[in-house]
Amino acid sequence: MNIKDETNNALITLKKGGLILYPTDTVWGIGCDATNAIAVEKVFKLKQRSDDKSLICLVSDFKMLNEFIEDVPEVAYDILKYAAKPTSIIYDDPIRIAENIIAKDNTLAMRVVKDDFCKTLIRKFRKPIVSTSANISGTPTPRTYSEIDPLILEGVDYVVNLHRDKKNGKPSAIIKLGNDGSVKVIRK
Repeated sequence: MNIKDETNNALITLKKGGLILYPTDTVWGIGCDATNAIAVEKVFKLKQRSDDKSLICLVSDFKMLNEFIEDVPEVAYDILKYAAKPTSIIYDDPIRIAENIIAKDNTLAMRVVKDDFCKTLIRKFRKPIVSTSANISGTPTPRTYSEIDPLILEGVDYVVNLHRDKKNGKPSAIIKLGNDGSVKVIRK
C-alpha cells in the first residue's frame, strides 16, 4: 500500500464516523472525527476509558488550529515553532468540536502535526482528528505495532498499513496555556 491509498481509505472511514488505527508523530493512535460525538464515544468505549478523561486532537497547521480554538495565545506559536519534540497544548475555549471531547473546564489539547501521513490525512479531511494511544486504559502504551492489543485491532474500522515496523517515539509533551497568560507543563 502507498500513502495515497492509505490516506484515502482512512478518509472514507473517518467520513463514515468510524475509528482508525494509525501511526502518528508520536505513538500508534486510535483516531476519529473530532467533531462527531458518536465517533468520540466509540473511542472511549474501545479504550474502556472514562469519558471524563480528555483526549488529544490533531490539526494539520496553525490555520486549522485557529478554526477550532476561540483565541490561541501568542505564546503558543513560539512554543510550537521551537519545540524539539511533538508538543500538545491545552487551550481554553475550543469551538466546533464534539462536546464529549471537551474537558469539564472547557479546555482541549491540540497538536499541530509534523508527520507527513497525519498532515496529509488531516488536511484532506479538513477537520481535527482524535489521537489517543492504541491501548486499553490503564495498560502500557504499545511501543510497536506488534504490541497493540487484539481488542484494539478488532475494535477499529480501519488499520492504516504504514510504518508497522517503526518503533514508536514517546507520547507528546503537554503544556497548558490559559487565556490569562498562565503556562503549566503537564508532561515533559
